Amino acid sequence: MIIPQFLKSGDKVGIVATAKKVHKTHTLEGIEVLKGWGLEVKVGEYVFASHHQFAGTDEERKEDLQRMIDNPEIKAIFMVRGGYGSTRIIDAMDFRPLFTNPKWICGFSDVTAFHLHLFNLGIASIHSPMPSFFYALKPTSLQWLHDLVFGKEMSHTIESHSLNRYGVATGKITGGNLSIICHTIGTTSHIDTEDQILFLEDVGENLYHLDRMMVQLKRAGLLENLAGLIIGQFSEMKDNEDSFGADANEIIHSHVEEFDYPLAFNYPIGHAKENYAITVGMKAKLSVERAGCKLELYKK
Repeated sequence: MIIPQFLKSGDKVGIVATAKKVHKTHTLEGIEVLKGWGLEVKVGEYVFASHHQFAGTDEERKEDLQRMIDNPEIKAIFMVRGGYGSTRIIDAMDFRPLFTNPKWICGFSDVTAFHLHLFNLGIASIHSPMPSFFYALKPTSLQWLHDLVFGKEMSHTIESHSLNRYGVATGKITGGNLSIICHTIGTTSHIDTEDQILFLEDVGENLYHLDRMMVQLKRAGLLENLAGLIIGQFSEMKDNEDSFGADANEIIHSHVEEFDYPLAFNYPIGHAKENYAITVGMKAKLSVERAGCKLELYKK
């Protein structure tokens, strides 16, 4: 796995929008946060563009990202927001410069497509909050992101959950938005999860959609041979008039209860005010115990 250099004060970072059009005021506020960390920020030409629901045309969004990938001065690329649109351009991207000049790709939600694709290429990335939503985060989440991108070894402990399954798992960590993971099955971004620590999150889905996606993961063999499984936040979930009969965590648990790997629910990652960044493709250790759950992220 190729691991980009962690950031230091004075480094130049890029801002691009690969999916839904952005909120300009909140994005500018997020850029100021990055500048406050001592980073020089280069904003993509089309970040504030608009084409229907997208931040510019497919070609414009692709050009912005490709310029940042090609620019050797850029040490990290922060995606502004998710929504939908990244998979429309992913096959047109040339990621080869990252093999000789690796840099962090940072973002979550729809940006999961890039994390999975880079994981397959053997390049680490960072599943993280995005600048247009920095304003809505708890300060602890922003501080965690700062410390992570600047290269600190990180560990985080949360309370135990009644559906947790105890044990210790080590392996590379991968995953992200459940809808996008399902969307990439059968493509070049489809990931092999064997012996990996998988993490999942999502927002605004119907409960029966969630069940259907878990069935798809299971049928595709992505849940069988994990080292461990982390369940993040499943926010703003919806039910039908005829209730599905279980909440999000219960649905997920029902699809993995036959396995024996460590399982941790309610990790603070996803579409919530507590959204902790994770280094995708790098080694991690997950310890699930009666007293709580600890995730340790390593720099190498």
